[in-house]
Amino acid sequence: MPSPHSDALQMRAEIAVFAARMIAQDGADYATARRKAARQVLGVDQPAPNLMPDNLQIEDEVRKYLALFGGPAQAERLAALRATALQVMDALQEFHPYLTGAVLNGTAGEHDEIHLQLFADSAKEVEIYLLNRNVNIEISETPHFKGGRHDPVETVSFAWHKETIHAELYDYHDLRGALKPRADGRLQRVDANGLRALMANDETLEQDE
Repeated sequence: MPSPHSDALQMRAEIAVFAARMIAQDGADYATARRKAARQVLGVDQPAPNLMPDNLQIEDEVRKYLALFGGPAQAERLAALRATALQVMDALQEFHPYLTGAVLNGTAGEHDEIHLQLFADSAKEVEIYLLNRNVNIEISETPHFKGGRHDPVETVSFAWHKETIHAELYDYHDLRGALKPRADGRLQRVDANGLRALMANDETLEQDE
């Protein structure tokens, strides 16, 4: 007979599959997709924490979904987003830009936007820099990547060549310790040189196919 542990593993896997589909098809964020998927699978609004997949498990399912259904269009979209991200990072190089999110991890699709993290002496520096170049910005807040013990950070959003950029504005000292890999060994963020290497590797893989 299945054990409670194996049942929980199966539930988490099912929720991850449903959540991944919402993310890939509709552009849902991970938290919303996980919550809606749990409601579909379990029929409750507040399931036990041990039944909920984490972001890494959901991301793996997004990869599987895109491998099956993404096709050339997803690869082209990812390449275009990475090229635009690199342009923005080069333009903002004095603020130590790092790419993060779906454009970095390779799961970006038609609904995804570009997420950067900038490390500067002050958020105002970045805002003034953009405004002086006639870039229209919207300001919001994003949870600090170090967790709830830290205050949210200001985030500027703006259009760049018809793509939407969300740049989280961190203090420069936040960069210390920020370059550790994730639990699965993948990078959480890369600078412009890291992105160039990633794009060059993608081109090499395409030529080898």
